[in-house]
Amino acid sequence: MMLRTAFTSALWIGLMGVCLLAAAGNWVWPQGWAFIAIYFFGSLAFVAYYARRDPALLKARLEPLNTRGTPVWDRIFLFTFIGIWFLWLIFMGLDAQRWHLSAPVPVSANVIGAFLIAAGFLATFAVFNANSFAEPTVRLQRDRGQHVIDTGPYALVRHPMYASAIFYLFGMPLLLGSEWGLLVPPLFIVAVALRAIAEENTLARELPGYADYMTRLPYRIIPFVW
Repeated sequence: MMLRTAFTSALWIGLMGVCLLAAAGNWVWPQGWAFIAIYFFGSLAFVAYYARRDPALLKARLEPLNTRGTPVWDRIFLFTFIGIWFLWLIFMGLDAQRWHLSAPVPVSANVIGAFLIAAGFLATFAVFNANSFAEPTVRLQRDRGQHVIDTGPYALVRHPMYASAIFYLFGMPLLLGSEWGLLVPPLFIVAVALRAIAEENTLARELPGYADYMTRLPYRIIPFVW
């Protein structure tokens, strides 16, 4: 199983890398390779660790296109999100290396972006350690005995996975040097916020105890804010 999941992970990273570098037209672009390296080693650590700790979670996370039991609205969201993600990646490669729409950013901004992406990985690990049911799609996992998780990062916000994504979303354009790319993360955040509301409607209706959890913890994504 570990070899298959490692191959799936490498395939996704390879596809991202090819889209980014081909769009940039520069196969030795340092910031592009830094982005690929962070994702590669972060994903490698994820596969190696969860292949032993939680194989079911690993399998679910690396099969995002398996939408069995997923509501139609979430399938539409998922495929749209993935498509826009790749278009965004391609645009940032074009912007930073071909079109030069953005002014050159200082190296310090690239470094901050790299640290934000790394922080996103660490936050995601904390989410996975707390919640074995953190699948990429919205569905009630009766086959895995899903129950409410309210410990770890889930004691701070109801959707810590979305909170961790904020680090990735702002880190990527900073690392890649695309100021125009920074216009996209707020749109992604609005999209996942709307998805969080729809997801909660499903869980409150179908998962015992989730409505009480929503009452006890009022914050969805940002502690003490929303």
